[in-house]
Amino acid sequence: MPTYSYACTQCDNRFDIVQSFSDDTLTECPQCTGKLRKLFNSVGIVFKGSGFYRTDSRGGTSTASEPAKTSSDSNGSSGTSTPASSSAPAAAS
Repeated sequence: MPTYSYACTQCDNRFDIVQSFSDDTLTECPQCTGKLRKLFNSVGIVFKGSGFYRTDSRGGTSTASEPAKTSSDSNGSSGTSTPASSSAPAAAS
């Protein structure tokens, strides 16, 4: 269940409370019965598992200094520039 932070608009009482998602938002201060407002804080993110770091996504044999192999390496650079150059004159016509 999430923890929500509240602050009173009259007495500046601040407190945290654990509530279910289905619970209604608190509206009345427990100290002075003033109006409450919900505070929004930054959320902490925790990455668990493999694949979040450069060294995790490559496997055990490669290092960060090795270039990544792509499918364009086997085709050569002329295979990728030909479609782009052939489509340019067609657009200009």
